[in-house]
Amino acid sequence: MSTAITQPPAIGQLEWLAPLIRRVLAPNPSVMTHWGTNSYIIGDGGACAVIDPGPQDRRHHAALLAALSPGEYISDILVTHRHIDHSGLAYPLAKDTRVRLWAFDAPSPQALPAWVKPHLSPNLHNAIDHNFTPDAILQDGQRLVSAHWTLTAHHTPGHLADHICLSLGDWLFAGGHVMAWSSSMIALPYGDMGSYMAGLARLSGQGWQQFLPAHGPLCSEPEKRVFELLTHRRARETQILAALSLQPHRLSDLVTRCYDTTPPYLHKAAAQNILAHLVDLHKKQQVSPLFPDNPNSTFQRTY
Repeated sequence: MSTAITQPPAIGQLEWLAPLIRRVLAPNPSVMTHWGTNSYIIGDGGACAVIDPGPQDRRHHAALLAALSPGEYISDILVTHRHIDHSGLAYPLAKDTRVRLWAFDAPSPQALPAWVKPHLSPNLHNAIDHNFTPDAILQDGQRLVSAHWTLTAHHTPGHLADHICLSLGDWLFAGGHVMAWSSSMIALPYGDMGSYMAGLARLSGQGWQQFLPAHGPLCSEPEKRVFELLTHRRARETQILAALSLQPHRLSDLVTRCYDTTPPYLHKAAAQNILAHLVDLHKKQQVSPLFPDNPNSTFQRTY
């Protein structure tokens, strides 16, 4: 029982992806969410878990409840990370079903040099659900066990500090950590490039059969996709260092140079990824700002 992994599902329509896995697509497509948030229902009879209930939307709320068969009920709701397009519906759904709401511990923004702050995006800050508090905190490696399924939490910070993936056997619900259609946004201060790359490396070599991202199609070749993403990030790091080896650059100059084939309307998002790389390279003492107190400071290679 499988479905095409390259075609967008119909919004609100139940799809069976495997004997214990259903997907219901939320009505929130965008350049950042692809065709929308994929909400997953785990189980087949009796207790079921919902992974990433999605944005607060009454149509999606109704669609998730309608996806349950007679005799089924939601026993647990799990949120992979505190972006509002993943967690927005968590409270209303938990209140309606009177069940436990699970997530990793709340992230704290990392301490950043003063030169970083003028470049932070308020829009990405607002995308975080700062009011979200789970009923129960998941620990790395913790298992939730029901009669027909077992989910295991894997802490994979980077996209956000609280990000977790969840595995059902050799199928991994990858949240925003690994997607088939795009690399992940790493936005400071809650994101961290070094942690993200370490999280990717952690997933490598584990024998996964499928990745089920929170946005876009399934990843049917998990090992290949992890390698592609790690290669992409390392190449971007090399690209930044090569540019700064020639001469100092402003952040905007690096975006233009490194994302020369990317549409301009995506450059603000791209700037956040470059900024995350710069902070990571600064930690490694490979990059520094020429004028730390100047918001338009140029960055230089440190040898």
